[in-house]
Amino acid sequence: MKQVETDEIYRNVPLTKIPWNIEAPPDELVQLVESGKIPPCDVIDLGCGAGNYAIYLAHKGFNVTGVDISPTAIKLAKENAKKIKVKCNFFVADAVDDLRNVVGKTFDFAYDWEVLHHIFPEKRKKFVQNVFGVLNPGGKYFSVCFSEKDTGFGGSGKFRSTNLGTVLYFSSEEELNDLFSSYFGIIEFKTIEISGKFVPHIINYAFMEKKSNQ
Repeated sequence: MKQVETDEIYRNVPLTKIPWNIEAPPDELVQLVESGKIPPCDVIDLGCGAGNYAIYLAHKGFNVTGVDISPTAIKLAKENAKKIKVKCNFFVADAVDDLRNVVGKTFDFAYDWEVLHHIFPEKRKKFVQNVFGVLNPGGKYFSVCFSEKDTGFGGSGKFRSTNLGTVLYFSSEEELNDLFSSYFGIIEFKTIEISGKFVPHIINYAFMEKKSNQ
């Protein structure tokens, strides 16, 4: 998604109407934290939006940095964190640009929750390279995006339009494995149904570890 599209949504659509703005952290992220698979550490939230999940992790003892392409989203995230008195670092950044120079540090854990389906195939390699570049040796990466098996937004086709006027790309397990495998070792990969804000979705779930041979 282009910056103007994303920022227009945050400026013109109430947060209650934005489908990806969900205050409660997703069960899948909570399970990684509560199980100890991801203990408190330096974490980057890629596409943090209004900061809901970043704030959850900060409450759990993580040192959190959130980035989003939308200046309005980052403004909201800063306000939300300040309102409930948790410390997070938030930056306006495009995750397919020079991300490491923007955030100025590296991390033990990176995640993007329902962000990758906003990034079209021709830009995905750069995105994954950027994630690899901001992770410390042995760092973990968690990615969730819509599966091509999902029946939403028209129900078929790789590219589908939403009611907000955005276009999403629906992925297969095979293409994501090809995308990730040069940079990350797959710990867990599955296609599952999750609860969405308005309707359930079928998503590709990938939990990975940074490879050391790059």
